[in-house]
Amino acid sequence: MRSALLLQALEQKLDELARHIAPQAKHATVSPRFDRHLFHTRRTTMDACLQEAQRSLSALRHAVDARQIEQVAWLAEHLEAQIAALSREAASWSLREWDSPAPGIQKWQRKRLQHQQFEQRLMAMKREREVRLAKVDTFVEQQQLHKEITALEGRLRRCREALENIERVLARLTR
Repeated sequence: MRSALLLQALEQKLDELARHIAPQAKHATVSPRFDRHLFHTRRTTMDACLQEAQRSLSALRHAVDARQIEQVAWLAEHLEAQIAALSREAASWSLREWDSPAPGIQKWQRKRLQHQQFEQRLMAMKREREVRLAKVDTFVEQQQLHKEITALEGRLRRCREALENIERVLARLTR
C-alpha cells in the first residue's frame, strides 16, 4: 500500500515535470546535459531524458511487484536523482543564453553568415594590399605591405577555422 502511494507520487512528479519542460523538450544541445551514469541516452534533448526517467519508473514498478528490495531501493534513488536533475535543468534553462530553445540553429546560421562576410572582406583587403604591393617602388612601403598581408593571412586562417567549427556545430544540431 505504501509503495503504491510512493509510486503514484513519483508518477505525478514526472507528469508535472513533463508539463514544465514541454517548451524546451525537443531542443537538442551541443554537449551532453547530464552525466552518463544518470542518463544513458546519447540524445541531448530533455524529452529523451524524461523518457528514460519514465522507463526507470516502469522498472521500479516491476521491481516492487517482484519484491526485489535491493533493486527497489537503487531504482528509487536513481529515479529521484533523475527527477532532481531534470528539475534543475528546467529551472536553469533561461540562464543559458547560448543554449536557448528559440534561436538554436538560427543563431549558428547567423554566426556562419557573419564569418563568411568577414572572410570575404578579409580576402578583398588582402587582394587590395597585393595589388598595391605590385605597384610600390620603395622598400619601406613593400615591407609595410608584406606585414599587412601576413597579418591578414593570419586573420583569414583564424576566420576559416572558426567557420569550420561553426559548420561542425551546425552539423551536430541538424542530425
